Amino acid sequence: MNAGLTLLQPYPFERLATLLNPIEPALSPVIPLTVGEPQHPPPEGAVARLQEHALLVAKYPATQGRAQLREAIARWLESRFALPSVDPERHVLPLNGTREGLFALAQAVVSTHQAGAVICPNPFYQIYEGAALLAGTQPLLLNCDERNGFLPDLDLVTAAQWQNCQLVYLCTPGNPGGAVMPSDQLQRLIALAHEHDFLIASDECYSEIYPDEDAPPTGLLEAAAAMGNGAFRHCLCFHSLSKRSNLPGLRSGFVAGDPEWIAHFRRYRTYHGCAMPLHHQIASEWAWGDEEHVITNRARYREKFEAVLPILSSVLPTPKPNAGFYLWPQTPVDDERFAQTVYEKAGVSVLPGRYLARETAAGNPGAMRVRIALVAELSQCVEAAERIAECLRHDW
Repeated sequence: MNAGLTLLQPYPFERLATLLNPIEPALSPVIPLTVGEPQHPPPEGAVARLQEHALLVAKYPATQGRAQLREAIARWLESRFALPSVDPERHVLPLNGTREGLFALAQAVVSTHQAGAVICPNPFYQIYEGAALLAGTQPLLLNCDERNGFLPDLDLVTAAQWQNCQLVYLCTPGNPGGAVMPSDQLQRLIALAHEHDFLIASDECYSEIYPDEDAPPTGLLEAAAAMGNGAFRHCLCFHSLSKRSNLPGLRSGFVAGDPEWIAHFRRYRTYHGCAMPLHHQIASEWAWGDEEHVITNRARYREKFEAVLPILSSVLPTPKPNAGFYLWPQTPVDDERFAQTVYEKAGVSVLPGRYLARETAAGNPGAMRVRIALVAELSQCVEAAERIAECLRHDW
């Protein structure tokens, strides 16, 4: 048995279910603000193409995907990140959502069984840790807290640790803090990758949900091109239609960047047996080519932030995120106790921050915070915020 299996910890939502199971909420229905699953309706254009081409389930899809899909992705990358040239043949590989790609990448990249071959932020998307453990390495965790703007502090990594590293996971915009790594920090990491020969995997699945239409978050490939690395060496970015287009069940995303690693990863995935169904690819081609539904989607999230933030900020320190659809407020008591209390008294479920992070010598950066996903409809988000505020005024 792979020894890494014994090191995998329960998923955050399993822990939450155990925490809340004995409690009977005073209010119903319970409003869940825990899972980052978009609740806005999927775009009709994508659904229509799924229905129109459903009979293509009778055919095997290729691992590298349709040329039309890779072309649509390449053109979107060029337009969104002002890239001079993205080659659909060499720079792009479709994925069944970013989750399977982010996990599988570590299995293809990590070649040693020494600790620290993977570096990732803390808190983190649990897939990063699981991927590292099953690739045979204990990840080096970089705490992301208020002191460093909820971004990984590159100065905390020694030259020896960089040299030992083979893969760095980023999440920008971040989950859960919503922080965006600026171009100069991305470029510094890219320079370190060239110096120490490691690969950067930038998880950018929240990049299309941001407050200012004139200030979209910077991407890894954008930073690479701006520093003259137009070949995107040592850089891979991951994008998805789940959040951008409200299509989490489509399981459609892509990885793009370093052509050498795209070729290696395509070979790996040929054996891994992952290929996106053809009707999903055709729906995805439409989704990557249409921005109107994404602009509308952003506006709906913006409306929710504008309505909810004043309510919660009156009772909790709640920083406004740079992007994404999560809030990451500080709690007045232990985050597990906070989650239990608002579930019992207010009928709202939120996720304890400690479940998204791990204990380090500097502590658990998720402790005393909770993650609130503003994925429900506006009225539900507002009601949940009002319930939490009322609970806090009476119980603390």
